[in-house]
Amino acid sequence: MALSYEFSIGSVRAKETSLLKKSDIEQMINLRNEDELIRFLKDKNFGDGKDTDEIISDNTKKMWDFIHSVSPDTDIFEPFYLQNDIHNLKTVLKGILSDTDYRSLILSPWTIDPVVMRKAVENNRFDSLPEWLVEPAEKAYRLLTRTGDARLSDAVIDNAALTKMLDAGNTSRSQFLGDYFRLYVFYANVKTAIRAARIRSSQNYLETALCECDGFDKETVIKKALSSKDTLLKYLSSISAYGCKEAMEHFEKDPCEFERFVENKLIALAKKECRISCKGPEALFGYYLGCQAQCQAVHIIASGIVTQTSPDKIRERLRETYG
Repeated sequence: MALSYEFSIGSVRAKETSLLKKSDIEQMINLRNEDELIRFLKDKNFGDGKDTDEIISDNTKKMWDFIHSVSPDTDIFEPFYLQNDIHNLKTVLKGILSDTDYRSLILSPWTIDPVVMRKAVENNRFDSLPEWLVEPAEKAYRLLTRTGDARLSDAVIDNAALTKMLDAGNTSRSQFLGDYFRLYVFYANVKTAIRAARIRSSQNYLETALCECDGFDKETVIKKALSSKDTLLKYLSSISAYGCKEAMEHFEKDPCEFERFVENKLIALAKKECRISCKGPEALFGYYLGCQAQCQAVHIIASGIVTQTSPDKIRERLRETYG
């Protein structure tokens, strides 16, 4: 019998009850060492493994096994896989051109088989890649082989992926995907512009790295970034779209607070549009992002415990969760 979204929504709603709750997060923050954290996570059936990294990896595998078992169409997740695809392409390019072993750095799931990427790079023929990536991959390859400019090469690939994410969101029948990727790409641009202004990157880099998107005046941002970081920040503070003005207030206090603000906005969007959805794939998207958020929380807590960071400091670093 073919799966339906009605079935997947019911399955997801039942599964969501197993996501870590705020009370679970608070308990973990106050644990004394990684052994206690491992025992806690295993008691919660979060995952299995000899350390927290293995447990997180096992949790992610179980998440995908569940999603694949209840989703009528797993291709709907391809826009999220793009982040792994671009990481893998950059890794394969640099690994092959520097003759270093890159295989342990490959991320999954992907939409493009890394073996296909390897053959494309080795043969300097990229037409086996998806159409949207052929020209950017060729350009990135040329930059690495002729100029050695890895940063500009990465920017070419990143821009192509962000453009593809926007296109996937805008052409999807899911309102949430469009909203999510517009927000995601907007702040990806903001982060890139701030970093570029800080190290006084060239106009060519900014034009290559920044992606056209709603609410983001690329030409003006480039002009402000080339002037100075302070000029750029002042301009970004005048933008109301996507809560940018508030985001810049957080940045002025602490760049880490800015990162936290952005990630909280993304998970808040998922809570708003996916937690109450009663049709379509939104419930599945929300569950996926909820699992990602809880894995990030476990990683932050584990790092804090290992480095003997105070519970209050760990709390400051944590993002909102979906549970």
